[in-house]
Amino acid sequence: MPNPHLKRVPRERLPANLQARWDADMKTRDEAVFVEVVANAPELLDWYLDGFYGQIFAKGRVANRIKQLARMKLSTMHGCAYCNKGNAKAALAAGVTQAQLDRLHDVDGGPYDPAEKAVLRLAEQMVMQNFDGYLSKSLYDQLRAHFDDGQIVELGIVLAVLTGMAKFLFVYDLVSREANCPIRLPQAAE
Repeated sequence: MPNPHLKRVPRERLPANLQARWDADMKTRDEAVFVEVVANAPELLDWYLDGFYGQIFAKGRVANRIKQLARMKLSTMHGCAYCNKGNAKAALAAGVTQAQLDRLHDVDGGPYDPAEKAVLRLAEQMVMQNFDGYLSKSLYDQLRAHFDDGQIVELGIVLAVLTGMAKFLFVYDLVSREANCPIRLPQAAE
């Protein structure tokens, strides 16, 4: 369970909209530390939930199902237990299949069409652990066969925000992690 140094705002002191988010996180993810801590700057949580997720992720130029698939690829590679609990449900609700979720580690052999394979390969370039990530001409051509340049930019920014948020969540110790999480907590707590 996360144990951040930052003050946690108790549910009863959250505004109504964040109480609803707290309740949803507890139901879906079994923890709401992220909401409790980021509620110290509620305008940032509003931007993240309403601006990023509400306007760009849920809507935007690229189909939500494609972004859900890419987000699952990132969160499984990042090892975010908190993320994976909610992301899997959202991906399935958006039309990603269980077979696709089960084969995220096998882009070439998995049940993906060429557009999905290109997006999953882009996610592999954007993942936090890939310091040599690069949008090569070959990958660009694979993406460009299915997406226009505006959509490719959107995909890159969405993946960048998700990757940056994952690092924030881990560094600030706001979420539960899986064994493959690349950011480890110090052995001895300060």
